[in-house]
Amino acid sequence: MDFRKIIEQTGALAVHGSADVDVTSISLSSSEVGAGCCFAALKGAQTDGHIFIPSAVAGGAAAVICERLPDTLSPSVCYAVVKSSGSAVGLAAAAFYGNPSRELKLVGVTGTNGKTTTATLLYDLFKALGHKVGLISTVVYRVDDRAIEATHTTPDAIAINRMLREMVDEGCSYCFMEVSSHAIAQRRVEGLRFAGGIFSNLTHDHLDYHRTFEEYLKAKKTFFDELPAAAFALTNADERNGMVMVQSAKAQVKTYGLRAPADFKCRIRERRMDGMLLDINGAELWTRLIGDFNAYNVSAVYGAATLLGAPRSEALRIISTLGAVAGRFEYVKSGTGITAIVDYAHTPDALANVLGAINKLRRGGQKLIAVVGCGGNRDRAKRPIMAREAAENSDMAILTSDNPRKEKPEDILAEMYAGVSAEARRRTLAIADRREAIKAAVMLAKKDDIILVAGKGHETYQIVGTEKFHFDDKEVLKEEFRSLGELENLKI
Repeated sequence: MDFRKIIEQTGALAVHGSADVDVTSISLSSSEVGAGCCFAALKGAQTDGHIFIPSAVAGGAAAVICERLPDTLSPSVCYAVVKSSGSAVGLAAAAFYGNPSRELKLVGVTGTNGKTTTATLLYDLFKALGHKVGLISTVVYRVDDRAIEATHTTPDAIAINRMLREMVDEGCSYCFMEVSSHAIAQRRVEGLRFAGGIFSNLTHDHLDYHRTFEEYLKAKKTFFDELPAAAFALTNADERNGMVMVQSAKAQVKTYGLRAPADFKCRIRERRMDGMLLDINGAELWTRLIGDFNAYNVSAVYGAATLLGAPRSEALRIISTLGAVAGRFEYVKSGTGITAIVDYAHTPDALANVLGAINKLRRGGQKLIAVVGCGGNRDRAKRPIMAREAAENSDMAILTSDNPRKEKPEDILAEMYAGVSAEARRRTLAIADRREAIKAAVMLAKKDDIILVAGKGHETYQIVGTEKFHFDDKEVLKEEFRSLGELENLKI
């Protein structure tokens, strides 16, 4: 593709060298640069990509997008200087791949919790309606039926546009995408045309990156501010920041909720361990999902499907057949009647929601043992809050490692333990080794008791230092249950 056509979309401040060069690829990594590549230099949180411009040129780059020029310019390379490399990369990638987001209906889902479930249920729903569909989520990326390993909740702008082009080429008419606050702040979704946006909730998370809750909120709000007028903005009417998100939106604003008046009003008629009976706008719906938080997710899914033109009765019917997303309230049950629930809950609000859902359903005499960890080199402020939630809302809490990364697990546990009250400490254990913590929970559980293993959910690894080791909470539970009797897998 002619580089001139690309830089016309980026609003380049200056161009050095001839723009009449043929660009055959675009990359953020100098190690991936080959002949004809356009290298985009991004200023990251850890590394400034501008220092790799000479390496990219040596590797055969035909063009460079940057915020400042290198000391030495190659006469065979075109340099486009832009105000923001982050924004320019999104616009350049969209142009390079032929603006694929304009050829399908792209819906973004943002918020602290519920993004993966909402996006995945929408993917499953529209597949069942007979459409070819794409998915970009924390758990997996999908180009219709083809699965691609997920590396980020929201990948970089080049990867997004490349996948969207693949989706369009394979006949997809819809794509449902999680949009993280990091991606919004870093302008990874620049240049994409959204048909709609969904807001779930906003609670304590990612303050290691955004620094303040206000900055975190601002990042999320920016997504809705920039939705086009033809799109819809579906927001949670019960969330205190729900209407704040859409107060400046040009898009058509619609609401969903359980308490406040809403366009898609949901009521929980019945709660059971195998699902819920819901009423949405007067129509009954049985869902195999559990908990008030999932009632919100289902309401958002139904609302978005309706706004996208899906037949209401058929949408309700299909939603009732859909099960849990990987690592979200998944069951593993022992032959002796102990039920273990694996959930990705890694924020205080998500953990409180899952514990609350279990406590509303468990019968008298059933004890709840919660195994909870916090990640290293991440938001430290939530550690004591999560430990307090676990200790106060279970019969026994076991604090353990999540992905300790470069921190000592014992230091993380000490910060968690500081949030536990003196009374709750009598029924709180701290076991740094996650496998041993899960084993202890299984050994302490009696017939009919419930174990919650929270924090990692779908993840099949643990990061210790800079190394990634295989670790799967469900696998460990099954191994520990084997000594207790035949396993029963109850993926709901």
